[in-house]
Amino acid sequence: MSNAQRIGQLFMVGTPATGLSAAAATAIGTYHVGNVILTGRPTAGAAPIRALTARLDRLATGTATASVPLWISTDQEGGYVQVLQGSGFSRMPTALTMGTWSTTTLTSSARTWGRQLRRSGVDMNLAPVMDTVPAATASSNPPIGYWQREFGHTPSVVTTKGDAFLSGERSADLAMTAKHFPGLGYVTANTDTTAGVKDYVTTTTSGSITPFRSAVADGVPVVMMSSAIYTKIDGSRPAVFSPTVVTGLLRNTLGFRGVVVSDDLGNAKAVAAWSAGERAVRFINAGGDEVLTVNASTIPAMVAAVKARAATDSAFRAKVAAAVMRILTAKAAEGLLGARLSLDGSLGPRTISALQRWLGVTVTGALNPTTIRALQTRIGTTADGLWGPASMRALQLYLGIATDGARTWNSRTVTQLQGYLNTQL
Repeated sequence: MSNAQRIGQLFMVGTPATGLSAAAATAIGTYHVGNVILTGRPTAGAAPIRALTARLDRLATGTATASVPLWISTDQEGGYVQVLQGSGFSRMPTALTMGTWSTTTLTSSARTWGRQLRRSGVDMNLAPVMDTVPAATASSNPPIGYWQREFGHTPSVVTTKGDAFLSGERSADLAMTAKHFPGLGYVTANTDTTAGVKDYVTTTTSGSITPFRSAVADGVPVVMMSSAIYTKIDGSRPAVFSPTVVTGLLRNTLGFRGVVVSDDLGNAKAVAAWSAGERAVRFINAGGDEVLTVNASTIPAMVAAVKARAATDSAFRAKVAAAVMRILTAKAAEGLLGARLSLDGSLGPRTISALQRWLGVTVTGALNPTTIRALQTRIGTTADGLWGPASMRALQLYLGIATDGARTWNSRTVTQLQGYLNTQL
């Protein structure tokens, strides 16, 4: 990887889930950004998301990202915070409702929801919320309690139910994100819309840290930072910019070795006092790894600032190198760096073998009736083991591409299938 490509791995850019924005495409192609978050509240279902994620995957070229695939993420918490909706996505209840379920039921449901995300081509869920909001102040807690994003009102309930959600979705092969460290349960304003939000309660030994400690112990690969100020830990700066919180508390005290991602540093009022470039530099300097900006227009300034600081500051340059290594290591652990299919439109043994692995049938490299029936079941058509026009139409609809009346396999559909399988395996 070139230096520019390595630095690009440190960023996650937003694009509407309804379609790739020009700014996000430029961020990936020109600024080598290696990660994406799908935003909005589309209700068209999973098929167009499959087409979008396959398109995003194709942007991770040798020139753009040294062929390192993008982490494609979204916010699929449930309740009021569920980006992807419609056919193929269950309507999820609020976390507060989930917290009343048995752990067995919650784990099982989370596995289903996680599988739906993975089959849409999403690699990472920016969930669960592990913040604890006291019952007495929940209605006056704008970022979490007001929207019922917490699993419960005590650390023990949040730990138990948050871990169940985490375990269920992890079993569906999703990278998960515990957020918003060290907790937004005691604030009275929202960091997205208000500057100078402060927590006057949380200390390094507060019980509200317990759910995060448990998630770290359970191997959560990503932790998202809060942008509030914690006066009893580091009262001089937001947690997202605080070495005391990121490196001291999260990495050293809790022992977290995974990827630290910021909350949105593009539009959030909590960080508006700093320039876009300074936000990225401060976060990485504090020990963070992945700068999340929903606003793609901030990418040029952010990337330029990180490059400039790394060129003149050896200590910062070492932090950049360590952050890149943590991200690549996490991607490797999630299987993103494995062998990939060429998009050649040929339904040969390699593509069929990949299809069989995805379907969970015996890998033979030959398109046999068992494979066809499994594929027909997966795409929602009659599972008769015979591949014809109805099966082709169902596959094209599943992949989110226009139907063309094909009676059997054609290169256009196979190419799209190959791109989709690259998001799955």
